Amino acid sequence: RVIVVGQSLGGFSASLAAARLPTALLVLVNAMIPRPGETAGEWWGNTDQDAALRANNVREGRAADAAFDPLLYFLHDVSPSLVARTWAHQHGQSDAVFAKPWPLSAWPDVPTRVLVGTDDRFFPAGFQRRVARERLGITPDELPGGHLLALARPVELADRLEAYRAEIEGESRRATVADG
Repeated sequence: RVIVVGQSLGGFSASLAAARLPTALLVLVNAMIPRPGETAGEWWGNTDQDAALRANNVREGRAADAAFDPLLYFLHDVSPSLVARTWAHQHGQSDAVFAKPWPLSAWPDVPTRVLVGTDDRFFPAGFQRRVARERLGITPDELPGGHLLALARPVELADRLEAYRAEIEGESRRATVADG
């Protein structure tokens, strides 16, 4: 059994992978959480992400309508040397994902954890808490860091994922002993 991790837009595809694979745990990291039939394009308005972003901009001293800047919203806490290396390998993505409805009729029957970067400027922490609660009934776990935790806080993220793995392994052992 695997642990599937989805970051940001990867919430749409990770949940599909978790539904198809023998999955022990699905972990959503600053992720979009889809509803049945919802496209990634619809998700933004359905969750009111723009209002959350605008409010966070004001709270942090930026204009509510600050122009989108990936350095500001995605990479503000990533080391400059890593930003320079990754920026050189940046590529576009297809818009197809934004038009295709999420095909499942319900959230996969897989244990799910939501992990929020408390310094995420693109999906502010309060916004993510609300969406996780409304869509999955989950209270997220939190780590310091922005939208791209794997780049900004790789050790902390790996430690948290390892803790999740150990927790699942412990639960599996206890269940085996109880069934034993």
